[in-house]
Amino acid sequence: MSYRVAVVGATGAVGREMMDILEDVEFPVSDIHAVASRKSVGMDVAFGDRMLKCEDLEQFDFSKVDIVLMSAGGEVSRAWSERIGRAGPIVIDNSSAWRMHPEVPLIVPEVNPDAIWDAKKKNIVANPNCSIAQLVVALKPLHDATPIKRVVVSTYQSVSGAGKKGMDELWDQTKGVFVLGPGEPKVFTKQIAFNLIPHIGPFGPDGYTGEEQKMIEELHKILDPSIAITTTCVRVPVFVGHSESVNIEFDGPMEPDEARAILREAEGVQVIDKHEDGGYITPKEAAGEFAVYVSRIRKDPTVDFGLNLWVVSDNLRKGAALNAVQIAQLLDREGVLSPALV
Repeated sequence: MSYRVAVVGATGAVGREMMDILEDVEFPVSDIHAVASRKSVGMDVAFGDRMLKCEDLEQFDFSKVDIVLMSAGGEVSRAWSERIGRAGPIVIDNSSAWRMHPEVPLIVPEVNPDAIWDAKKKNIVANPNCSIAQLVVALKPLHDATPIKRVVVSTYQSVSGAGKKGMDELWDQTKGVFVLGPGEPKVFTKQIAFNLIPHIGPFGPDGYTGEEQKMIEELHKILDPSIAITTTCVRVPVFVGHSESVNIEFDGPMEPDEARAILREAEGVQVIDKHEDGGYITPKEAAGEFAVYVSRIRKDPTVDFGLNLWVVSDNLRKGAALNAVQIAQLLDREGVLSPALV
């Protein structure tokens, strides 16, 4: 069985990554369309050894496709996803627009695949926030073994999480530091080159930022609402790859060796954990890879049942494009798409 696919936002960083991953994993595509806003119509987008011409979002007939990978931002998704779903295809949306909607499943296939059947309620599936996707892949197998009471997370998020403009700002400022000065920040609130910014998203009345609040809400929807979680999200001068320092408090005993053994068998996880120089993963090694990497597994002696982890993944892949394609694979594997659509 093969599928007719449209990628909306195909000229963006995540959209292009979606096209690459569809080809990499050999997703059964019978026909594919690159779709974007009017200003991008006619642009070339690669799919394997083919070049596709971008088609106009406002003129595209979505009834002729089965799956739509949406990566055009929340505003576009709010305007179009329901309309596209009513035309027949299932929309897999990468924005935050639908994540907390009660009739839209928020899915990480390694964590809550059974939720995929809720996709038929509105023909929309939400892709999670990039920082939470890698976190729940690491937490799920541990939580299944011994329930997690509380998680404290500090993120170190790359500028690609803010799109191409964020990457360009880091590049330009880094060059500028050595020539005429870094220039005034435009994408970020402060200089990002050679700096860290503990601020991603707007501040709420409780002092938490939008990114921090997303992590809390999405962990509860995807994994378990009973887990207490507090977060601090930091933008760092790294082009690709999000890292997380994770402190976990369990309900009962969980030794580091036990956690290593569990995580080594977990789907989507790779454990790189040697307590020696270089025996851990950094964003540089994770860039371009599919896995969620876990390192620095060690006991937290300040609580009865605590562990610390270091979790790293490519945010453009597992945090966005890869997870969206894995949702499409899940739709295929579980037979959620009706025969009339394929």
